[in-house]
Amino acid sequence: MSRTTRRIRYGGDYNPEQWPVLVWDEDVRLMQQAHVTTVTVAVFAWAQLEPVPGRYEFGWLDDVLDRMNRGGIRVILATATASPPAWLAHRHPESLPVSIDGVRLAFGSRQQFSPSSTAYRHHAMRLVSELAARYAEHPAIEAWHVGNEYGNHVTRSYDPESEAAFRIWLQNRYGDIDALNAAWGTAFWSQTYQTFAEVGVPSAAPMIRNPTQVLDFDRFSSDALLELYRAEADIIRSHTPDIPITTNFMSFFKDVDYWSWAPHVDVVSDDLYPDPADPRSHVVSAATRDLMRSLGAGKSWLLMEQATSAVNWRPPNVPLTDGRHRLNSLQAVARGADGILHFQWRQSAAGAEKFHSAMLPHAGEDTRIHRGVRALGAELSRLGDLVGADVPARVALCFDWDSWRAVEQDGTPAVVDYLDTVLRFYEGFLRRGVTVDFLHPEADSTAYSLVVAPAAHVLSDDAVCALASVPARGATLVVTYLSGVVDKHLRIRLGGYLGGEGALRSALGVKVEEFAPVADSAPFDVTGDYAGESDFWQELIRVDDAQVVSSFASGFAANSPAITVKRDPGAGAAWYVGTRPSTALMDQLIGAWLADSGVPAAFDHAVAQVETVVRGGQRLIANHSTTAVDLEIGGRRFDLPAYGAIWTEA
Repeated sequence: MSRTTRRIRYGGDYNPEQWPVLVWDEDVRLMQQAHVTTVTVAVFAWAQLEPVPGRYEFGWLDDVLDRMNRGGIRVILATATASPPAWLAHRHPESLPVSIDGVRLAFGSRQQFSPSSTAYRHHAMRLVSELAARYAEHPAIEAWHVGNEYGNHVTRSYDPESEAAFRIWLQNRYGDIDALNAAWGTAFWSQTYQTFAEVGVPSAAPMIRNPTQVLDFDRFSSDALLELYRAEADIIRSHTPDIPITTNFMSFFKDVDYWSWAPHVDVVSDDLYPDPADPRSHVVSAATRDLMRSLGAGKSWLLMEQATSAVNWRPPNVPLTDGRHRLNSLQAVARGADGILHFQWRQSAAGAEKFHSAMLPHAGEDTRIHRGVRALGAELSRLGDLVGADVPARVALCFDWDSWRAVEQDGTPAVVDYLDTVLRFYEGFLRRGVTVDFLHPEADSTAYSLVVAPAAHVLSDDAVCALASVPARGATLVVTYLSGVVDKHLRIRLGGYLGGEGALRSALGVKVEEFAPVADSAPFDVTGDYAGESDFWQELIRVDDAQVVSSFASGFAANSPAITVKRDPGAGAAWYVGTRPSTALMDQLIGAWLADSGVPAAFDHAVAQVETVVRGGQRLIANHSTTAVDLEIGGRRFDLPAYGAIWTEA
């Protein structure tokens, strides 16, 4: 990002429109004391910027930006389009979104617009044009923030304009109605269409909707939001081509495919609120940081929002204990973040988020939270050497939004939690101190020695070939249950799962004949070279030319293969895992995969609740447990208190 010195950015959303002008000078003074470098302004200020249609009031924003500039604080200027004003809903009720049950949602919250609404688009783009023209040369602005958390509350709208836009999207995708019928398998249940005019949105229906129609509407809805973002970004770039543009992603967010979005942002940014009541929250947050870095092809990214303590939307809203705000922040920096921002600077006195913690709480500056904020700001100010530094990784974990959506649809073999499936494998590497990148299944994986594809349910022909090429080039491939079951249209790959009669099945040396999910996820044993407990999943696996290293000891698939590996001369190893391993069994397998691929681990055995990651020649060691730990890395011993974190030379 431009217009800044080499420092880790620090700050948060700043909403001065909620406060009298007298407070603004105090804000600047306290920001300076807290080492704040950056604030995001005007995220929800549309009603203040345009109180009535076509009448813009920018004087107050001029004042705020000038104060920030005089105070040495950079600004990420938002386009304010995330929450339309009351006059838009009143004058254009058709702009409001419609739920799957046909209910028109009302004004009074936020994101109250249909992504396909022409009225919303007209007024939003006009506002963005005014903002970009007015502030193109303002010296305080270092980046633009478009919209806010796209799709967080309204991802899909089932209104008439969305239906019309969906038909156009389908025509562009399929070309003619016969191709759509073939892709959707409409011969089933007498669903054949004669024209695109007959095709609707998958709103509430008597029974299971056509699976490919549902997936295509998911894809369309993500694309419709992306079209909104790109329209705003194009306007901004026409005025300020050299100022970077971003919008805040939301961790692992099922409704928006961030692989398709990432090429259109100059800087990947993310909002994440780890749950302090969840003992595995550090796993989700570590994975999220790695996903954000991976979306940007390894480039540094920005933590746009986090909380200093409690949020306001969990039951209950547990606060962050001492050390955890710092720990969360340093974890993000170590995994590639060049900025640590928050929602928000000053805690609101009114409104829906008045109980959401902030950098400056209701009780003021002489508080536990604000003292921690100042200390963290000082610490981050000393980490400038990490700005722009790489985070090396030799392990890739495939992650795919189509598979996520498809495997969790109705009418599938079992109720599958795709994200949990992926995170179980991710956590195994985290316990060994091995850094992981995320990868789209179709992407080039030649930079990685080990590629893992958990529940890669939807595999295009290109993805099948990409995965099959991993062992062929001498690297290690791991594929798990529920992979290669359907193509991109959700049509079954016939001839045995794992991509049907194709390259992936040949690379693995096995085919899957039948699924056997386990009732109530009751645990069972697998025996062999890798023995231990599994649960949730069994299947009938036929071995062609692989080695069986574990077998099911009981259940539907008793005495059948559970885990296999194929090793061809001159090639790498290709593993297939046909069950859900327990933590202990997963740790055995991770050790085998690391050995096969030659990837070193920081820990010589699995260590729970502790993570370590290297960035720019510096190693962060972080203790996420409630007790002190004593551990060894590379022949050196380290003592960390509960929720402690230290930097050391890698």
